Amino acid sequence: MNNVSVITMFFLSGFNETVSHRFVLFFLSLFCYCIICLLNVSLIVIIILDSNLHESMYILLCVFCINALYGTAGFFPKFLWDLLSDVHLISYYGCLIQTKVIYSFLCGELSILALMAYDRYVAICQPLKYHSIMSKQRVIRFACFLWFTNFCIMTVNAFLTSRLKLCSPYISRLFCMNWIIVQLACFPAQTIVNGIFANITIIIYLLHGVFIVWSYMYIIQTCVKSIENRAKFMQTCVPHLISLFTFVVAVLTDVISMRLGSKELPRTLQNFVAIEVLVIPPIMNPLIYGFKLTKIRKKIYSILKLVAGTRP
Repeated sequence: MNNVSVITMFFLSGFNETVSHRFVLFFLSLFCYCIICLLNVSLIVIIILDSNLHESMYILLCVFCINALYGTAGFFPKFLWDLLSDVHLISYYGCLIQTKVIYSFLCGELSILALMAYDRYVAICQPLKYHSIMSKQRVIRFACFLWFTNFCIMTVNAFLTSRLKLCSPYISRLFCMNWIIVQLACFPAQTIVNGIFANITIIIYLLHGVFIVWSYMYIIQTCVKSIENRAKFMQTCVPHLISLFTFVVAVLTDVISMRLGSKELPRTLQNFVAIEVLVIPPIMNPLIYGFKLTKIRKKIYSILKLVAGTRP
């Protein structure tokens, strides 16, 4: 058992199924990553430069896009490099960092969605208090607090995983996942603390989901009574609900895939399910908000007209 504590590299065996199509997958993945960066950076720049968009809803959208860039940066550069490599390795500490980045991105996504739900609740159910409750400074503080909390939780998670003595360097995924690393532990008794902390973390973020449901119960109850509120709901709440639905479906399919295991699902399908949460929401969210929110849509149209008018 002397070798159990000296693992310095992990082998990502999920790439074994990509060898025959790796160049096609590389260019498709590179295209997706470029689209993600272009859409999210464009929305961030539009919101920052236009003072008319310095409102809580748009600030939260900006934070949403920053979180998407942060999460995808923890996956795509390494993924693209591995697609062109013959050996798919990642260092021990690099693996822990990747799990922390991806998990904090996912938890941050849910936290921002919960804050967005509260913003819509105040805007529709308590409109007279909206600007005092959801001031620009307070929204920024809320967002920073939630993101910092997520980062700290995932740091503790990574630290608990780093305590484990591992018996295998093989990870059956395209990227590092904390629970898969925990399953490589030689002594199951060592993982008890990890399991307890994981359950506490799950409860915390399930409460985020309960809070979102609670917010929308009150929002819908208020909108039923007012035509004006119904119009506001369709304009600002529908994009939020679509983003929430996209995120939940992507996460649940990955969880179900992990529960079923490799025996029931083909490896190619498992790989797709594993990365969809890092591809679909970061692309869909800026498109949904960009086309649905009137102020942003008008700003995009004005920029496109300006660009078209400057052409010779």
